[in-house]
Amino acid sequence: MTQLKMLLKALGPGLLFASMAIGTSHLVLSTKAGAQYGWIMIIPILLANILKYPFFEFGIRYTTVTEKSLVEGYLNLGKSYLWVYAFITLISTFTVLAALYVVTAGLFMNLFKITSMGAGAISLCLFVFISLLLIIGKYRFLENSLKAVISILFVALLVTTALVLEKGPVPGSESYIRPEIFNEAGILFLIGLMGWMPTAVEASGWVSLWGMENLKTMKEKPSLKLALQEFNLGYFLTALLAVFFLIIGWLTLYGTGTELSGSAVVFADQVVSLFTIHIGNWAYLFIAVAAFATMFSTCMTAHDAISRVSLDVLEKLYPKKAMLKSKNAFAFMVLCMAVINWMVITLFGANMGNLVALATFVSFVLAPLLGWMNLKAVMGKDIPEPFKPKIGLQALTYSGIIFLSLFALYYCWMVLV
Repeated sequence: MTQLKMLLKALGPGLLFASMAIGTSHLVLSTKAGAQYGWIMIIPILLANILKYPFFEFGIRYTTVTEKSLVEGYLNLGKSYLWVYAFITLISTFTVLAALYVVTAGLFMNLFKITSMGAGAISLCLFVFISLLLIIGKYRFLENSLKAVISILFVALLVTTALVLEKGPVPGSESYIRPEIFNEAGILFLIGLMGWMPTAVEASGWVSLWGMENLKTMKEKPSLKLALQEFNLGYFLTALLAVFFLIIGWLTLYGTGTELSGSAVVFADQVVSLFTIHIGNWAYLFIAVAAFATMFSTCMTAHDAISRVSLDVLEKLYPKKAMLKSKNAFAFMVLCMAVINWMVITLFGANMGNLVALATFVSFVLAPLLGWMNLKAVMGKDIPEPFKPKIGLQALTYSGIIFLSLFALYYCWMVLV
């Protein structure tokens, strides 16, 4: 019981990771995987979660042991390593939040039948509201509010998954011939699914910074074992919810011939409709709120993370800049992220697809390098020998690096050839 209480008190980085990851990669890609290809897609989903696990775990391991951020770990390896991470962060700064906020605004309009305001205006309202929440509430508010969001989402998904399992596959699905997985369209879908499952590798730096904030809120520093247990709980929840979404898509849409929208916003609305079919129309509002809360929490966690990591990178690159160390620096960075991404939406809205494609390309291609950097950081002199990853985790890490390298090479070939 004492151990459980300590684990609950340590809840934070793993919970935020789950909230950040359970966005479009789960709500859209996992459901679509089950709907188009059936249960077989559980293999790439679990494979991606297993092979990428060490890279995110190393963020928590490094911070818990050293009480430094993983960004500082990159700097200790050499400034060139930090510049690589800075480049990826720069690309994320101009793309990730803009895309997330647009999808969330569109989902809000679709779910709650808002016609009096456009997606741009709603995005602006979301930027203002979330920025104020992050500046006023800070890390502790973010952590506490997400406990409620994740709880609601988990209950909604658990109930829906149980109902669709009880009902079983749709009639005719047994004889349905699934689309070819290993043709160009199938491979591209696999790349998107596995590339963003559970999320991009650069988020390991985000997890590390949440770990730093969590340490500041605790009276007693948690042991490495406890910190990893907390993260593992969040990571397991992330993978489990991906499987839930896959099952819902498989048992409700696979074999029906339903045309699935290519738009994340419209598809998310289709998913909500699936939920209400299996639970009842009375549950529409409950499920709509849960779906919107999913994307809202993803916006909030990503906004917080990118603001923190951008500030940390700038601090390490320009240590003599006093303004970067001021108590208002985080608030300023949150507002900067809001303004920059609002301008991206306003000026490049029609080309958002191209911007996201650029971010995806950079993220996928540099993922194996980031994975290797994370391994190098936790195997370096900053970490005492007893706290370094054991041989089994090291082997899994090298497997993940090989997987990410092959993944990146094939992605480059698909895009550039």
